[in-house]
Amino acid sequence: MPTSTPTKPSLDLSAARTLTDLAPAELIERAILAGEGRLAANGALNCRTGDRTGRSPNDKVLEDTSDIHDKIWWGKVNRPITPAQFDTAHEIACRVLNAKPRLYVFEGFAGANPKHRLGVRVVTEHAWHSLFAHTLFIPKGSPAAAGSTDWSCDWTVINAGTHKLTEAEQKALGVTSPIMIAQSLARKTVVILGTEYAGEMKKSIFYAMNFDMPEQGVFPMHCSANVDKADPSNVALFFGLSGTGKTTLSADPNRALIGDDEHGWGPDGVFNFEGGCYAKCIKLTREGEPQIWDAIKFGSVLENTPMDEATRVPDYDTPKWTENTRVTYPVDYIPGAVIPSMGGHPKNVIFLTADAFGVVPPVSRLSPEQAMYYFINGYTSKLAGTEAGVTEPQPNFSPCFGGPFLPRPPVEYARMLADRIKKHNANVWLLNTGWTGGPYGTGTRFKLSYTRAMVTAILNGSLAKATFKPDAIFGLPIPSAVPNVPADVLNPADTWKDKAAYEAKAKDLAARFRANDKTFDMPENVRAAGPRG
Repeated sequence: MPTSTPTKPSLDLSAARTLTDLAPAELIERAILAGEGRLAANGALNCRTGDRTGRSPNDKVLEDTSDIHDKIWWGKVNRPITPAQFDTAHEIACRVLNAKPRLYVFEGFAGANPKHRLGVRVVTEHAWHSLFAHTLFIPKGSPAAAGSTDWSCDWTVINAGTHKLTEAEQKALGVTSPIMIAQSLARKTVVILGTEYAGEMKKSIFYAMNFDMPEQGVFPMHCSANVDKADPSNVALFFGLSGTGKTTLSADPNRALIGDDEHGWGPDGVFNFEGGCYAKCIKLTREGEPQIWDAIKFGSVLENTPMDEATRVPDYDTPKWTENTRVTYPVDYIPGAVIPSMGGHPKNVIFLTADAFGVVPPVSRLSPEQAMYYFINGYTSKLAGTEAGVTEPQPNFSPCFGGPFLPRPPVEYARMLADRIKKHNANVWLLNTGWTGGPYGTGTRFKLSYTRAMVTAILNGSLAKATFKPDAIFGLPIPSAVPNVPADVLNPADTWKDKAAYEAKAKDLAARFRANDKTFDMPENVRAAGPRG
């Protein structure tokens, strides 16, 4: 297997052309003057991400070298390129950025726990991209960076996203797309070409943490986390893919936010990898999500959100450019957020699935074996706009509820979860935030008020004392009652008018689970905890 070699030429980061660690106010001013965005009436900087309004997973590649080859889950998620190809991508990005009169550089951290944090440098040509990095990562010298007096660069993100690969460059790289997100675990470098979607920067560093943290004894997780304001021992995790409710459900006025998307579970407890939140805005209302609504202010960044030309008031209801409208804001924009963003060991672990089939119970308590089974399978639905080409919910299995971000085999992460659940005696729940009364297009999405009531019952301990009965097809234990939730929505079979259609759809999904679990080498007692139908 090839060994990685230093890339040349290097970026010109001379002081004369580099603006490093500018304050948010100056980045906002420069972005507006450069025509990169407009200030919305609520104070947020509103920007467009070009023709890509979601991640481009089919254009993500990983440098294959001898020192990492045997550790990687190669396949659809992790597609290899040679060191020579990575050199070429790096050279293209350097050439593009070295031709710019000015570059913006952010230097900070990923990881709120000073024992387990990485130094991150992000180089961009857009001021708003640097503001995004300032918001999503942990700036040097900020309260969130407490515990670190020195900074050194562990990972570098080189964002030349405005440059679409030419046909000649595509040929040299052996690709057929104008977009490439190339990552090297050996060189600890990310190169972004052809897409201005800022989420690529965020997720590339999460991918890096997913590779680096296990070697520090930390379980990296695609989840949000919060803690009871009156009981620091009552920590909860919410696993789920984009759009399933991680940000929404963790933003709870009765609980302190630790973080909304990416965490590590180490020997001391859980900690946020990031310094900010990245929330979906589509259909956002003050009544439904007051904490997120109020966090959209000066210093936050709106993406692809239409607004009235005269009043500059954002229109959160229209998917004019994409369903994947987003806002990023510092975690301390949520009142009472935990800073630095660390907590103890979780009492409750919640798996979020947006079931587009409409047959998964809204809430069920999982046995240890079921917890392993549903974590490894990671069933949910890709929601509109979160990836290029996704225009309506699509049933999807994403291992560990974060398949696109896993460099290592999923079973490694599943074992880490199992070990920690057992050691700390955590309860595990499956919560369906998707459809009820029928599949997508026929049924309706669960009311947020019902989902919040179920989460409240989980977190205050009352639901663990309920009576449960397994459903006939999946074997998932369904509670007989949940406070403030109508009993007739708890069992999916009761919500469908056409019972035969429900049974057919449920058995269809059960068969998909069984087909998917065959792709994993799992203990037989875990496999037996899957669907019965």
